[in-house]
Amino acid sequence: MNQTRRSFLKSSIAAGAALSLPARLYSAAAGANEDIRIGVIGFNGRGQDHIKGYLGLKGARIVAMCDVDTAVLDKGVAQLKAKGQEVTPYQDIRKMLESKEVDVVSIATPNHWHSLAAIWAIQAGKDVYVEKPVSHNVWEGRQLVKAAEAHQKIVQMGVQSRSGVGLAAALEWVKDAPLGKLQYARALCYKRRASIGKVDGGQPVPATIDYDLWCGPAAKLPLTRAKLHYDWHWVWNTGNGDLGNQGIHQMDIARRFLGEDAISPAVMAFGGRLGYVDDGETPNSLVIFHDYKKAPLIFEVRGLPEKTDAKEMDKYRGASVGVVVQYERGHILCPNYNDAIAFDADGKEIRKFAKPAAPGAEGETDGENHYANFLHVVRSRKTADLHGKIIDGHISSALCHTGNIAYRLGKKAAPDAIKEKIKGSKDAMDSFDRLASHLVANNVDISTDQLAFGQYLKFDPASEKFIGNPEADKLLTREYRAPFVVPEKV
Repeated sequence: MNQTRRSFLKSSIAAGAALSLPARLYSAAAGANEDIRIGVIGFNGRGQDHIKGYLGLKGARIVAMCDVDTAVLDKGVAQLKAKGQEVTPYQDIRKMLESKEVDVVSIATPNHWHSLAAIWAIQAGKDVYVEKPVSHNVWEGRQLVKAAEAHQKIVQMGVQSRSGVGLAAALEWVKDAPLGKLQYARALCYKRRASIGKVDGGQPVPATIDYDLWCGPAAKLPLTRAKLHYDWHWVWNTGNGDLGNQGIHQMDIARRFLGEDAISPAVMAFGGRLGYVDDGETPNSLVIFHDYKKAPLIFEVRGLPEKTDAKEMDKYRGASVGVVVQYERGHILCPNYNDAIAFDADGKEIRKFAKPAAPGAEGETDGENHYANFLHVVRSRKTADLHGKIIDGHISSALCHTGNIAYRLGKKAAPDAIKEKIKGSKDAMDSFDRLASHLVANNVDISTDQLAFGQYLKFDPASEKFIGNPEADKLLTREYRAPFVVPEKV
């Protein structure tokens, strides 16, 4: 059922001109004379990109907007009105989903709402575009996949690199093993993250926010950080750290180069939240080791230095946010969501896969065209043509979740104890040594501020459960808060 990389590349190149010219997008589609009516849910952050993307497409019309913060909602409605578009505002997603005036919903809420909002939308008869990660935990991501299949709805996941033809071309090229055997894929999220501050006790929730709706399926806890918006990424109740924030993009690219279509059979982690003490819980320094049989997928998160000063973010082989895929006779660097550069064993560039010089050339379909592809398939109902299939969103998101689970079950350990545990893998040891050097450069002594060393967890990709570890299995899902419950039967 999944489209092969070869067919994706051919269809992407062939469709390049049409995707770059929205006026031609729906010329052969059924119902081409009718606008697809869109409701955007959550637009204080990524949702702004959704709005921009849809406004640029012919045959698409935003008719509804939903946000639990009325200050954000009023601003968004005014924003559209200034562009000549009248939209219906909603504070409660359930009211929007009842509307027969909305054909598709585009979800850019905080992570803890992604799966439930998408499942509810599917059950209400809507097609869905859902931001990354597509889930807050593994179980609900699989429930979203089941819902899409059961109701035969189009669900696009918001990893824009899936519409990058440059990456698709590189993936096609490596099939013939021009650089020899694959050795590892190392994904990087070296992205400065400042302290979110430390406050005492509960903070008042802004009066414009329906906090019960904001919490939704998550536990309704007191607000114990200075800022409600965005900093939800750094607490486990609502976020997944930078692994599930920025890192999901690089996780997905790395998995594509490995050619893996399931969650890894084993995972290990080490890291910590270091360099400052604040109200955040998720690590700002982290290494995840997914032990696939063919080759490992290694993920490295670094959030230091906290401030710009004279310090630059680290780079690994030319990238701070990207993917490096190592082969016997060279490597491929993916520095963004589209480009890929191949190097030989001496580090000499031998081929580049980049943005097209003109529409239809070999290269990128830009971020807006990920939305265009979604709407194209909404019209055609040909799921095989969807660039970001929800099953792929689930697997790549789940790799973030199982990595976080390995970290969360970890215990503080001295540097030598960690090295003893990982000495059998030169790639894991390399990640540890470079992380240790990075932390020393940022005035962190890991002999005192020890890293947490996560368990080596074995996983059954078929059942999507850990093997012999009920403690880890508990973190594959959560206790949902009524009435915001991801249903067992979708």
